[in-house]
Formats: sequence, structure tokens, C-alpha cells
Amino acid sequence: MPAPSLRLSGLLVLLLAACNQTPPPATDAATPPPRPPVPGPSLSALTDSNATALLTRYGVEHPASEVILHTRLGDMRVKLYDDTPVHKANFLLLARKGVFDETVFNRVVKGFAIQGGRSDHRTIRINRYHLAPEIVPQHFHQRGALGMARYDDDQNPGKLSSNSDFYFVQGEKLTPDQSAAMAGRRLTAAQQRTYATKGGAPSLDGKYTVFGEVVEGLDVIDKIAAEPVGTDKWPAKDVDIKIEVVQ
Repeated sequence: MPAPSLRLSGLLVLLLAACNQTPPPATDAATPPPRPPVPGPSLSALTDSNATALLTRYGVEHPASEVILHTRLGDMRVKLYDDTPVHKANFLLLARKGVFDETVFNRVVKGFAIQGGRSDHRTIRINRYHLAPEIVPQHFHQRGALGMARYDDDQNPGKLSSNSDFYFVQGEKLTPDQSAAMAGRRLTAAQQRTYATKGGAPSLDGKYTVFGEVVEGLDVIDKIAAEPVGTDKWPAKDVDIKIEVVQ
């Protein structure tokens, strides 16, 4: 009867070995995989002194010409101008790194403009740097224009742009005489006609950098501008922002 005893002994050895094995680590199926690193300068390394050089290089190495801005009220396709390279590169960098995806439209003035780029729940670290103005005469504040806001105006004699606060112009239709009187610079006849037929905010011309324009989805500006707002002009119900870079 030796054979059954040998088989039993062998079975016990196998069971003991199995019990001593370390189980594989548990995985959480709901945990998303880590996002791949986004190329470009670190947002915590950008400063007033190096932003122009770093962003200029980034724009050359990682070009793009359009973005799609998604909101709960619709989408806007936005063309970015090549002759405002620093503002364009900065906008693309922040969009690709997900900064704008943590922000909302935080200042809405019906008949004038909708401003975004801030939030109460941003987690991505970013320095508070400025952008040198890139004011190009042919880019003006017509309806749908994309411009960069400013902060610290009392300490900003050079009228440097914010790094993350942007706006879209809604504006209103104006006669040529009205737009000429409101503009901060001399308008061409074509620009005056655009303000008369399409509308805009000529009082901002020559003072802020316009670096793009909405080419599809202008009605979304009107929808956001019609949202109820508080005394601080912040919409009562957040209008979240998601930006997709079109390669």
C-alpha cells in the first residue's frame, strides 16, 4: 500500500506551496490610467522673464491652428492667429495641459463679452506670469473675437496680458460714427462696416491683444451671455469649459 501514501504526501506539498504564494496586488478597475506627460515647458516654471522665449519655441515645435471649446450650451470652433505667436502658443499649452478644463466662464456681461479661465476648483499648479502685448491692427474686437484679459492694471503700465484669463466678444451693432468714436485707434472703412453689420466692442481696440476668432458656433456666445449672473457677473450655474486642440 505505499503508492497511495506517496500520492497523498505529494498532494499535501502542493497545497502548502499554493498557500504560501503571495497573491497578486488588488487593482481598482475604476481608477483611470495616468495621463501621459504633455510636452512643453512646466507651468510652474514660466515667469515674466522667460515666458516669451519658452512659448515662442513651444509654438514652433508644437503648432496648431484651431481649438474647439466645449460647453453645456454648445461648442465653438476657434481659429488662432499666426501673427500673435506668444498668445497662441500660451493658449495651446494651457489647453493641452488641461488647465482650461478646470475652469469656467467667470464673468459674463451681456451685450459686451464673456470671460473665462478661472475657477474655484483648479488643481493644476501654474505660475501667475504675464504675456507681452501682441496688438495687431487688423485684428479687432468684432463679434466672436478672442482676446486676452489683464490683471493688476494699476501695476501694469505695459498693459501685459493675463496668462489664463481670456474673453470672447459679443458686443453690439454700431454705426460707423459710433464705432469710430469708441475705438482706441483709427479704424479702417472695412472694420467700421463690420462693426455696423456684425457688431463688436471697439472700445477695446488697441488696448488688448486679439489672437483668434470664432469661426463656428457664434450663437453659443449669445447663449452664455444670456445666463443669469450674480452681482459679480459670475453665472449662477457654472458654464464649464473643455478645450480640444485640433491638430
